[in-house]
Amino acid sequence: MKASDLFVKCLEEEGVEYIFGLPGEENADFMISLKKSKIKFILCRHEQGAAFMADIYGRLTGRPGVCLGTLGPGATNLITGVADANMDRAPLIVLTGQADLKRMHKESHQAMDVVHMFSPVVKWNITVTSPDTIPEIVRKAFKLATREKMGACHIELPEDVAAMEATSMPIAPVKTRRPSPDYKCISEAIELIENAKHPVILAGNGCVRTRVSQQLQLFCKYTGIGVINTFMAKGAIPRTSPHCLFTMGLQSRDHISLEMDKADLVIAVGFDMVEYHPSLWNRGNSKDIINIDFEPAEIDENYRVKLDIHSDIAGALWSLNEHFKNRSPVRDPQSYADVRQTMLDDFAAQKDDDTEGLIKPQKVLWDVREVLDEGDIILSDVGAHKMWIARYYQCDQPNTCLISNGFCSMGFALPGGIAAKMLNPDKRVIAICGDAGGLMNFQDMETAVRIGANFVLMIWEDREYGLIKWKQQNHFGEHSELNFTNPDFVKLAESFGCWGKKVHNSRDLKGALEEAFSCGRPAIISLDIDYGENQKLTTRLGNIACTV
Repeated sequence: MKASDLFVKCLEEEGVEYIFGLPGEENADFMISLKKSKIKFILCRHEQGAAFMADIYGRLTGRPGVCLGTLGPGATNLITGVADANMDRAPLIVLTGQADLKRMHKESHQAMDVVHMFSPVVKWNITVTSPDTIPEIVRKAFKLATREKMGACHIELPEDVAAMEATSMPIAPVKTRRPSPDYKCISEAIELIENAKHPVILAGNGCVRTRVSQQLQLFCKYTGIGVINTFMAKGAIPRTSPHCLFTMGLQSRDHISLEMDKADLVIAVGFDMVEYHPSLWNRGNSKDIINIDFEPAEIDENYRVKLDIHSDIAGALWSLNEHFKNRSPVRDPQSYADVRQTMLDDFAAQKDDDTEGLIKPQKVLWDVREVLDEGDIILSDVGAHKMWIARYYQCDQPNTCLISNGFCSMGFALPGGIAAKMLNPDKRVIAICGDAGGLMNFQDMETAVRIGANFVLMIWEDREYGLIKWKQQNHFGEHSELNFTNPDFVKLAESFGCWGKKVHNSRDLKGALEEAFSCGRPAIISLDIDYGENQKLTTRLGNIACTV
């Protein structure tokens, strides 16, 4: 068979369902081979959008999403979405075409060193130079992409290699089991936990795995210890749990900062340093830290761990649970009742707001939470709205609030919403964007219409780069020129074949959301957001002081 046929068969062996991307001349053989496959190619309108779709596929399934582009500009367009998946620990395979091997060593049309370009943002990558190495290369890429911590791998297939004859066969995947924790580490962890006066759990990105979330909830139940989650770990502990202390990650302080201030022991579970730097919660190294993660702890001045448990996270928690399930809790969850109620009251403070014109972020997110069921999915793009979603939108299940937090890529949510809806046709899916990030990949609304991915895109309009303004104002007391203008988003929606509506009054928002979710096609809701609340939130939270 042709090398391109073998490549496709290897992808089938890995269980690939979809490939998101844009083809080019240099991967024409691959695309013709793909026509004979059960793998569905999702033709996108921009490679960056394709990479974000593959990113979300990986997050939601735990299996690598696959995206494809040609050489040169196709490859460069892919790289932002690939970097996002890699830093946010989503398994992803990126496939790119390349020129003939015989012209790669010299100046040549569109030819560039794509492998070296991708190498800083992937776990592993390589060029296929011989057809019979394809099974080994594909198997290795998928194995590394799904090995914790998960991430991206890149395979480059030159056009002449794709057309060559191949004689080898695909290699069947074999599940790799992660190691159990060292028993001495577990004994030491038990001693640290039992001797701590104010232990707290910091749940990070690694906690959104199903088995980890289940064991984490049992660990809370048996020990009574409360959990603060990062942006990426929302839903690892249900928002209704008495152990849930909600989300940490705003640059400002918050009411839950008091719990972190009091803590003498932080049990960091699946925590990635890219999520919320330890200098913001452990300045001066005043706390003992137990790090439980798939990889050893990163080295940092403010993250000097007392104990580093390098193992399968669920396995480590299971070992701890075997000890604590037969003992009295080390903390009374009722001790968190006051801070939980303070946060709950804060979330609900604007729920009955009915202002005309500018709508408060708190009110928007209250209504969105009311309209979405426990298993429905919200995606946050990057901008000021992300900070509001991180604080005010709380979850009941893992992977129901998807945020780009490691790489913080604007343009992430719209294509991500398409992939989320493809994978969950019976769930409500909403992507919330600012008017800057919302337009970065807007062309893929045509993709959503074409494939019937009927998600809702909500655009918060402030006609400026609001998060940059917020941060500049906090730091300098002034801001640079950040204003721009917008199209009529309703007319733009209709021109793409979508349903569209502009909401002018906050009391009409919930009804508009219900209408959008039931319209039977992709829908766009725009509203003018009251970002005057940004500075009010900064001031209010900045005045919180710990009395311990």
